[in-house]
Amino acid sequence: MTIDFAGQVAIITGAGGGLGRAHALALAAHGAHVVVNDIGGSPDGTSDTPAGRVVAEITARGGSAIADRADVTDYTQVTAMVDRALSAWGRIDILINNAGILRDASFRNAGLDDFRTVLDVHVMGAVNCSKAVWQHMITQNYGRILMTTSASGIYGNFGQANYAAAKSALVGLMNVLAIEGRSKGIHVNALAPLATTHMTESIFDATAAEILTPESITPGALFLVSADAPTKTILGAGGGTFAVSRMLEAQGVFLPADTRTPDDVARHWAQISDSSVPSGTDSTTAQIQHFVDSATRAATVAR
Repeated sequence: MTIDFAGQVAIITGAGGGLGRAHALALAAHGAHVVVNDIGGSPDGTSDTPAGRVVAEITARGGSAIADRADVTDYTQVTAMVDRALSAWGRIDILINNAGILRDASFRNAGLDDFRTVLDVHVMGAVNCSKAVWQHMITQNYGRILMTTSASGIYGNFGQANYAAAKSALVGLMNVLAIEGRSKGIHVNALAPLATTHMTESIFDATAAEILTPESITPGALFLVSADAPTKTILGAGGGTFAVSRMLEAQGVFLPADTRTPDDVARHWAQISDSSVPSGTDSTTAQIQHFVDSATRAATVAR
């Protein structure tokens, strides 16, 4: 199997540096036309911009790309970016929602304005961009959308309540869009990268920084937006290691109505929390059915 993006069109947000730049360069090298989106640069757009520099790198290597400075929190600007891509190349096959910011602080000290800003960029930015391309992907019966989540959103990290909340929300968004897009040829996944970028450079020591390069993660991103990609999948990546993350639900214990007290929950806690035999639940519908079946089986045995 050779993954090839020849003739496909990709939009990558936050692509003026770090992970987005690595994704853009790699997609272009594999034949894609790339919209390099990054808000960085002067407001009048006359000076050199991060997106413009990445486009220059791509074109110098024989690739095809255009720069765009749309603010992902502004839906009007996002739809204009999408229209530019359609005008240039006639379709949109790939969206990588990569734009993000950090406003780290302990929850006690975190300002609510910063909290809203982080949610707006990460969550509404991904919502705006996904909404803007959604109908086009439905019409062409093909699309690949990649959310950028984080271990912080999956497992938590001190001082990142705003960032973790946003990144966890993106997993929820992925889950629903994957369900809604499946029958329409649209696959939606999430990448949980651990890389040295401008946002994270102060966190890692020199050894970790040398290992955790953006380029070590990009192969996973490209697979998740390829024709052979899975859907509704979270892929952790860092330093050349790739690992799928999943939400896991234990088999659970049914408690009859006459023994359904907080004390009974406490007494059965070891079984309730035993995930050695998972329920196999992978959707809200499946969870509903599992709980109904569990209660029905218990009632049958009782009779």
